[in-house]
Amino acid sequence: MTKKKTILSGIQPSGKLHIGNYFGAMRQHIRMQEEGDAFYFLANYHSLTSINDGERLNQYTMDVVLDYLALGLDPQKATFFAQSDVPQTTELAWILGTLTPVSLMEKGVAYKDKVANGLSANVGLFTYPILQAADILIYHSDLVPVGEDQKQNIEICRDLAGKLNRAYDQELLKIPEDYIVKSVATVPGVDGRKMSKSYGNTIDIFDEGKSLKKTVMSVQTDSTPLEDPKDPDKCNVFALIKLFADEEKREEVAANYRQGGYGYGHAKKELLGLIEGYFAEARDRRKELEKDMDYVRDVLREGGVKARERAETVMEPIREATGLYRSFKY
Repeated sequence: MTKKKTILSGIQPSGKLHIGNYFGAMRQHIRMQEEGDAFYFLANYHSLTSINDGERLNQYTMDVVLDYLALGLDPQKATFFAQSDVPQTTELAWILGTLTPVSLMEKGVAYKDKVANGLSANVGLFTYPILQAADILIYHSDLVPVGEDQKQNIEICRDLAGKLNRAYDQELLKIPEDYIVKSVATVPGVDGRKMSKSYGNTIDIFDEGKSLKKTVMSVQTDSTPLEDPKDPDKCNVFALIKLFADEEKREEVAANYRQGGYGYGHAKKELLGLIEGYFAEARDRRKELEKDMDYVRDVLREGGVKARERAETVMEPIREATGLYRSFKY
């Protein structure tokens, strides 16, 4: 029997999850839980690079758990846990950091982009790729599904695993496969830029009612008059509609754009209905899950136990190789 490959991915609980998170990562996570031994974690250590409010971070963490469970993550199929429940991760990150050239971190594109967009230039953000590498390597991960924007960080991860193996002349860490998800959708925000919490341009997955309507109606468009034909391929609203609509609906709306007499207000109402319908069942499940938060916390607790057990099997030979003295075991 062929052993299932270990799939590893994480998501930051740094705000309410939006449809960019869903189409960019969450949908793939839920699909891939059927395809391997999936480990999905809440990257709350990483969130500390931008959040310094314990109550808010805790709330965001529980919100993300509710969102994933409501959208179809099955804790019987995937190990779902909080990053902070696995202390071996930060232990490995320190060891990797002792082998990491400063020049390698200085080349970090993601760091430069985040600072350029207003995030504090703190050391945690600067060394983010090292902790991300530890997240991946501590479970002997085979596949790490990410978008093109994370390609450099995966290369750094592979590089650091090789450095540790060579430094101690042992295969202490498995080097993960280069697995860039080519089909990840780039979701435009309401201002036309890539949808991101840091830009404040998101449409939240489980928003509803007047709040959702207000957000959808705020999607930026050009000033083409109602009666004039429009190019759907140059419209942010249509780019969002394509994510939710089937082929028949996409062709229908595109034809309406091109023939004229169809305004952006019409398109936004179409988008609103599609979003409401797409997430309707998941929204109902989330409301039911909110009534049983003990179950939700149990999912994280059990996932944390399983993740720590796997991480310890990886960490123990590393401690021995590096000569780190331990007077007790986990």
